[in-house]
Amino acid sequence: MKGVQASPVDVSASARVHLGVDEARTLALAALRGIGYEAAESSILAAHMLEAALCGYEYSGLPKILQIAANPKRQQPCKPMTTLHETPVSALFDGGNQSGMLAMDHATDVAIGKAREHGFAVVGVTNSWMSGRSAYYVERIARADLIGLHTVGSASLVAPPGAARPAYGTNPVAFGFPTEGEPLVIDVSTAAFPGTELDFYKLLGKALPEGVALDAAGRPTTDPVTAKSGALLPFGGHKGFALGLAMQALGVLAGSGLNAAKDYGYLLVVMRADLLVPLADFKCELSTLLARIKATPRQPGVAEIRLPSEQAFRQRARSLVSGIDIDRVVHAALLGWAGQGRPAAGAK
Repeated sequence: MKGVQASPVDVSASARVHLGVDEARTLALAALRGIGYEAAESSILAAHMLEAALCGYEYSGLPKILQIAANPKRQQPCKPMTTLHETPVSALFDGGNQSGMLAMDHATDVAIGKAREHGFAVVGVTNSWMSGRSAYYVERIARADLIGLHTVGSASLVAPPGAARPAYGTNPVAFGFPTEGEPLVIDVSTAAFPGTELDFYKLLGKALPEGVALDAAGRPTTDPVTAKSGALLPFGGHKGFALGLAMQALGVLAGSGLNAAKDYGYLLVVMRADLLVPLADFKCELSTLLARIKATPRQPGVAEIRLPSEQAFRQRARSLVSGIDIDRVVHAALLGWAGQGRPAAGAK
């Protein structure tokens, strides 16, 4: 069974387009405006997706603009985000059928503010969709010297062990912890393959790895098209299923039962370390723990013990200087939305 970290798609250099960071941002903003987003909304969405691209997660980068454009929920009426319930330490928001990246951007700010003031915060978002990389939010929380947990209960795309059809979502869970250096950020899907990357493979016509998906008849498949009409599998069998089910249950806590489809529920739990120990002590002890793990004796041929998100942070530092590469098919479709060309087939 494939784990939660998906491998990059292998494509030839001729199929790639190189963009500087400013070029990528300009293209993303123009494409999002072409889809119909206002300038402020486009800025939030572009920042999120460009960050994913810089960190090396291409499928969560600029290609996600095409996913937003094609999502059926995007074609339904939207309304401003509203507060359904609020206390000094909690809030439940109706996302108004807005993209989850917009709703969660606001929810993260609220959670940080409440936790700073009161020590603890629980924030939920319902009636929203496609929140992007969970790491994006918990890193922001950790850089505010807070500890963050983010869970997602999402639309059915994953089949429980032994089932032939999907029954719950890919349901990632993410943690962010402040340290004396870079934050510790952990972001994993409870599915064997990310749902966003499934769409990316479908767009590029690439085969999936073995053992991550079923077709509509419940048979194993490596075809992303048939997998879209079938199901993904949980990572780690029953253990991944149990974790995914827990995330779906937390999605119910975040209000997923309040929207018509009863699918998406985003939850943030944010706390100050000094509820239990002084912040400086927490950061020192966690940094010491991570250093000890990094210094663990290695097996032959292993160059480094790598921590979660360490590679993403390094890639971001490089990409901020060198820029990013995207697939030429994606680039052409984005140019179409930006009004500089004709949308590629499949882009609406």
